[in-house]
Amino acid sequence: MQNAWVNHAIKEIDADFQRSADTHLIRLALNDFPGISLYLKDESTHPSGSLKHRLARSLFLYGLCNGWIRENTPIIEASSGSTAISEAYFARLLGLPFIAVMPSCTAPRKIQQIEFYGGRCHFVENSGQIYAASEQLARELNGHYMDQFTFAERATDWRGNNNIADSIFRQMSREPHPVPRYLVMSAGTGGTSATLGRYIRYQGHDTELVVVDPENSVFYDYYQQRDASVTAQCSSRIEGIGRPRAEPSFIPSVIDSMMQVPDAASVATLHWLEKMLGRKVGGSTGTNVWGALQLAKQMREKGETGSIVTLLCDSGERYLNTYFDVNWVAKNIGDISVYAQQLEGLS
Repeated sequence: MQNAWVNHAIKEIDADFQRSADTHLIRLALNDFPGISLYLKDESTHPSGSLKHRLARSLFLYGLCNGWIRENTPIIEASSGSTAISEAYFARLLGLPFIAVMPSCTAPRKIQQIEFYGGRCHFVENSGQIYAASEQLARELNGHYMDQFTFAERATDWRGNNNIADSIFRQMSREPHPVPRYLVMSAGTGGTSATLGRYIRYQGHDTELVVVDPENSVFYDYYQQRDASVTAQCSSRIEGIGRPRAEPSFIPSVIDSMMQVPDAASVATLHWLEKMLGRKVGGSTGTNVWGALQLAKQMREKGETGSIVTLLCDSGERYLNTYFDVNWVAKNIGDISVYAQQLEGLS
């Protein structure tokens, strides 16, 4: 009977995938960078609203095929929001209870969306407590701790099978510069950057993977030092990316280079993007695009042409009470005007 339920669950996930179209690749026209094209892979259009929809699907399939998820298994995840929303979506699809363990400061809109999909939230005081609390809940409830920070890099088929890298290169195939000079990605678990980096090498593309990292994250230091014991005292203020510890799913050896991005630059960029796109985007997208613009400037200075692809990770509607609240930004991020002025002249 359990095998029958698992078979049914996998078919449900596959059917859901077939009902979804691929996400759009948006070309951002910038006259200030002649011969250089910037593209945004819009992951906000997934059914659960973010890039994490891909990860959640992969983690559920990984758990099902490993025999870790069975009928009525409670699903527990350590997540500040977007992964939890996407996992709650799939848990509801399969009729499984879902609990998200997250810091109490998580954006209210994300909490509401988890609850919309039937999940519930278990709050801890700081992000460093989410791992132990998730493991404890899984033991107490005889549930399965998804552990995105360990399994994200291995749950996705990085060779292809319409993963995000495969999708990007297929969609770029008829563009003026079909093989991107750079792919730019921020890291939360490190799973997407691992998929991108492995795929680039597997396919032999002449593309560099650049990972951008916000303040209060150790990924940049880990990349430079290769010391997995490095930790940070504070948590990232850019939700969904940056970690206070080096997560197992972050694979520095598949990355070509990293760039640190000030939080004020990330927030200034998401406001600039609202004017460019006519809609709001989240903080991680601001980090990604700021990094992509710095690379575009470097290419322009060297007289290079080519394309840069980065990700639009989720919608800004989830952050109306934070990144789009002037008072919250002033209190928690500080003055963003220096970076806003740098962006203002771009067209």
